[in-house]
Amino acid sequence: MPSTSSPAADADARSRRARIARLDRLAHSLDAKFRVFGVPVGWDSILGLIPGVGDVVTAGPGVIMFYEATRMGARKRAMVLIASNTGIDMLLGGIPILGDAFDVVFKSHRRNIEILKRELARIEAAEGRDVEWLSGEIQKNSA
Repeated sequence: MPSTSSPAADADARSRRARIARLDRLAHSLDAKFRVFGVPVGWDSILGLIPGVGDVVTAGPGVIMFYEATRMGARKRAMVLIASNTGIDMLLGGIPILGDAFDVVFKSHRRNIEILKRELARIEAAEGRDVEWLSGEIQKNSA
């Protein structure tokens, strides 16, 4: 189905894509920026070592992802998944030692950005936009 979008709709789509790209870079920094013994870790795992503070601070980006999901019109199911991932990461990540190991494995921010990308693809497909580039991004990051 060809897109019959207006300049304003095109600007909205570019804005959504730019926000998702920024959140993707943030998720990478939080969950996979560094390698320790070959295992990807990010600021979430590092800040999680600070008792009581690290996990609360790194929950902020999860809240931002939830807000962006709301702004772009994500389904309630996607918003529940984002909220659940963030809550699980905050609750279990707060357990001393065990929670730090959990943070290294769970990677809630990467999970959340993949949910946002799938929702963006769904929304843009409904608008008649080309989403092939986004489908490739989702598959590449899921591997």
